[in-house]
Amino acid sequence: MAAALLANTLYSLGFVLEKRALGSLPEVTVRQPARLLRLVIGSPLWIGGSLSLAAGFGAQLVVYRTLPIAAAQGIFVSGLVLLVLLSARLLGEETSGRERYALAAILAALLMVVLSLREGSESVSQGAPYPLILLVCVPSLAAGVWLYNSAERRTRHRHRLPTTGVEYGVAVGLLYGVSSLAIKGVSSHLTTSGIGGALLDLLRSPYPYLLLFTGAFGLVMSQAALQRCRASLIVPVCTTVTCLYTAVLGTLSFGEALPEDPLRLALRVAGTALAVAVLLSMPRHDRRPAPASPQPPIGAKELTPP
Repeated sequence: MAAALLANTLYSLGFVLEKRALGSLPEVTVRQPARLLRLVIGSPLWIGGSLSLAAGFGAQLVVYRTLPIAAAQGIFVSGLVLLVLLSARLLGEETSGRERYALAAILAALLMVVLSLREGSESVSQGAPYPLILLVCVPSLAAGVWLYNSAERRTRHRHRLPTTGVEYGVAVGLLYGVSSLAIKGVSSHLTTSGIGGALLDLLRSPYPYLLLFTGAFGLVMSQAALQRCRASLIVPVCTTVTCLYTAVLGTLSFGEALPEDPLRLALRVAGTALAVAVLLSMPRHDRRPAPASPQPPIGAKELTPP
């Protein structure tokens, strides 16, 4: 529990610091990854945010070694509140009433998924079949990259309203969902006896390679999205997709049984459907500020009609 709360704090602080650093940098794009990396590495504030995220990754490894997947996701949900508070305090971001209702509905949906867990379940799964993991993760990675590219093409259209970042959040959330499953797989290999044998078994598994892919692409995609969109919206959307993806597909992949109680099964299905419906209904564009009406020059006489 303490490791999960620490991971929440480190992740929220890391995203906010990176967003603040990106605000003072020139525009970055996924089409120029080398330039993006050169710019962010030269920012001490961004380095601090990335170190905070790396520490959160270490705390997440501890969580997955001691808690079931879905239970861990339920605790990670609490990080949304801290993220919104930090964004308002440090970034000056304000959410609209519709977005606050949507975030509350997403939180309710995730809590419904958590409540669908088996009561008193403390067992932690030890592994999953590699072909099943690849069958789940590879299409998810392809879908995330395709969705991100589609959002990029739409935002390049002239006269298009600024995007809120929902599409970016869903795309990056899919990559981070795969990364979360890979972290779970790595944590299961770390429990084996013998460092040499555990390392050899880990290298034979798909988990380190999934982490490398999601780490490289997730870094570039998330930084470009963070610079263009509000952290108080894109990060909660990304977190929602990641938590739902990990809780549902991770539970199935790592052999945790679905609830036999009809009420718990209904909670899981309804929570997933609610989260998807809220994501689809969230605004895709930010409103542009209304142009100020031109003021007459000082000293000019006001003309009155005859």
